[in-house]
Amino acid sequence: MMTAQTLYLDAPLYHYLQSVSLRETPLLARLRAETQAMPEARWQVAPEQGQLLALLVRLIGAQRVIEVGTFTGYSALCMAQAMEHGQLLCCDLEGSYNAVAWRYWQEAGVAERIELRLAPALQTLATLPSERYDLIFIDADKANYPHYLEQALRLLRVGGLVLFDNTLWSGRVLQGTPDSEDTRAIQALNLTLKDDPRVDLSMLPIGDGLTLCRKR
Repeated sequence: MMTAQTLYLDAPLYHYLQSVSLRETPLLARLRAETQAMPEARWQVAPEQGQLLALLVRLIGAQRVIEVGTFTGYSALCMAQAMEHGQLLCCDLEGSYNAVAWRYWQEAGVAERIELRLAPALQTLATLPSERYDLIFIDADKANYPHYLEQALRLLRVGGLVLFDNTLWSGRVLQGTPDSEDTRAIQALNLTLKDDPRVDLSMLPIGDGLTLCRKR
């Protein structure tokens, strides 16, 4: 039997999904648990998102990856472990969580694959060469999402992937009058991507919404 729309995941069904599909390593589980105890825990990606990112890295053989918004390094660790000889550039601002990320990257043996640049991400991206990157994951300041899109499309090779996190924004994308600049920016990004001839796309109802785009 086929279903005409995405199935709603209540807590038991979500638990089932994780129990039969999530391959989270003990190290990743430890990092996630440590992050959950932080005041900014809501910034962390869902573990199934991290696993999807790793799968995409492997599917396209990504060797040059950018992450915008790294926090404690969970998603970066997922992607770095999926690259055998690649390089991951992480863009974030300075915070106490930087040390947490490095500690786990070092324990996993992937620290040499990762460069962490602590500066406003748009400044960092503007210094990078065009059409050199395979995959870009964006999970940072939402107000700049439309600007990150333009930089990502400049930086990606044809066939490369850009992913935007939080594109359902806990349902606030439905607001007729946006409650914040972040909400307004995500709404604008979603509308732009829907008809953007530069990309193929799919918005996935995973985590808080994850939009996957392929550069044409």
